[in-house]
Amino acid sequence: MASTANAFTVGDYVVYPKHGVGRVVELQREEIAGMQLELYVLRFEKERMTLRVPVNKVEAIGMRKLSSDKTLKQAMETLKGKPKVKRTMWSRRAQEYEAKINSGDLVSIAEVTRDLFRPEDQPEQSYSERQIFEAASSRLARELAAMEETDEPTALGKILDVLREHAPQYYENAAEEG
Repeated sequence: MASTANAFTVGDYVVYPKHGVGRVVELQREEIAGMQLELYVLRFEKERMTLRVPVNKVEAIGMRKLSSDKTLKQAMETLKGKPKVKRTMWSRRAQEYEAKINSGDLVSIAEVTRDLFRPEDQPEQSYSERQIFEAASSRLARELAAMEETDEPTALGKILDVLREHAPQYYENAAEEG
């Protein structure tokens, strides 16, 4: 049986690594193939999706409660850091970014958001870079919104403010070095 440390109750916000922040809307008992299963019913408002997760699979999937304040603080600090852009092929970087987003780890998602952020005065991003940036920043904003009991647009604004405040120094330095 799942450990009590991972027990969620109806109304809890949870993070499902591949889909982001959802809410436990119901606990169900179902008989499937002659076995009694306990299921968490999760609702993801943004995607208009409902997911049923067997209680005994929670740990294997990596489903977790919202991040701690310490982790949130670490993620926000990560946004202030210097963007790391590897010189590998875009397809490989895109895979790495997707893996970080789907890990459900808030700090990794913040890294992707920081690394793909472009201030308004910088060259335009490719379509796929923009898509991954939006996926990462949205995932980060949804968890921040749930933790601060606000909405996603407000949380996203807060994230973009941090990026806009700290990114210019790195881009100015890059222009001087180039």
